[in-house]
Amino acid sequence: MASPVIGSNALANINGPAPAGSANGAAGTNSSGELNDRFMTLLVTQLKNQDPTSPMENSDMTAQLAQINTVSGIEKLNDNLSAITEQIDAGQTLQASALIGQGVMVPGSQILVGKTDEVTGKVAATPIGVDLDQGVEDMEIAIKGANGEVVSTFATGPLAAGVHSFTWDGKLADGSYASDNTTYSAEMTAINGEERTSAAPLNYALVNGVIQRDGGPLLDLGYAQEPVALTQVRQIL
Repeated sequence: MASPVIGSNALANINGPAPAGSANGAAGTNSSGELNDRFMTLLVTQLKNQDPTSPMENSDMTAQLAQINTVSGIEKLNDNLSAITEQIDAGQTLQASALIGQGVMVPGSQILVGKTDEVTGKVAATPIGVDLDQGVEDMEIAIKGANGEVVSTFATGPLAAGVHSFTWDGKLADGSYASDNTTYSAEMTAINGEERTSAAPLNYALVNGVIQRDGGPLLDLGYAQEPVALTQVRQIL
């Protein structure tokens, strides 16, 4: 009688039949201990029914033991990774909560103009910024109104690679000051010689709270802006 062999197909089915709707029989929900029990049962059965004149080779048994140990090891590795992920999420939540009440620079183009100074007529505008992969000879910033019309422009001069923030003085092209309690937007153009390329702007936002999501915590920046992940914060002011 030939020796039955517990090969990869048998190991794939140790978990038992696939649940309804599963694409194949390998998708089980058994624990590592249950897998080991089923494997040992199959191995003992194989040893009991093997042909005495042609017993199982030691190398075959070693290979089968290595397979079940691999399955168990992968399950333990997945458990460890899940635990590490939970610790990382907890650390990110703690880090995010420390930003509540802080101003941050995040991707966006809006500029909020505050109350006008009754004496000077000047206004206070929230900062704008840019995150450059490489240095530029100059940066032209166009301030636009609600309808997309350019109401003011200014240049920054040479900028090195990295994050830079600027403050618009609120002065319009005609010399007057912007209306308070109004939202404007910034458009940035990087200049290198004759080359002009668009640059993604950053805008200021105040962190109001932390929102828990499956993918990690998000910073609540108020009704005027969508929540952002910690990785989107380019600068803390």
